[in-house]
Amino acid sequence: MFFLVLQAYAKLIHFDFYLAWGTFTALYNKVRHCPTGSKASQFTVEQICYAVDMAGIWYWKKTLCLQRSAATACLLKRHGVPAQMVIGAQQMPFKAHAWVEVDGRVVNDKPYTPELYGVLDRC
Repeated sequence: MFFLVLQAYAKLIHFDFYLAWGTFTALYNKVRHCPTGSKASQFTVEQICYAVDMAGIWYWKKTLCLQRSAATACLLKRHGVPAQMVIGAQQMPFKAHAWVEVDGRVVNDKPYTPELYGVLDRC
C-alpha cells in the first residue's frame, strides 16, 4: 500500500505541474489519453482512492479537485479500472468541480456530487 501512496503522490506532483505551467487543454488531454491497464490490479477502487487521499494529506500544499481527480483517474486507469474524470459546474453562484466516476458511480467524492453540478464533460 505504501508504494501505491507514492504513486499517487507522484501523480499529484505531475498534475500540479500541468496546472502551474501547462494549460487546461493539456491536462484534459493527458487524462483523456491515459491508457487503461490490461490486467486487473491487486488493489480495489477504494484502496486506490484512499491512496490518493493519503498522498493529498502529505502534499505540501492544498490539492485542487481538478488535480486530485486527474491523478485519481489516471491511477485507476493504470490499474485496469475504466475511470472517467467528470467536470461539472453550477450556474448560481458559479462553481466548477471535478470528480471521478467508475461505471457511473462517484468514487472520489460524495455520491450526490453530480446532482449539485451539471456535468459539462467526461474524459
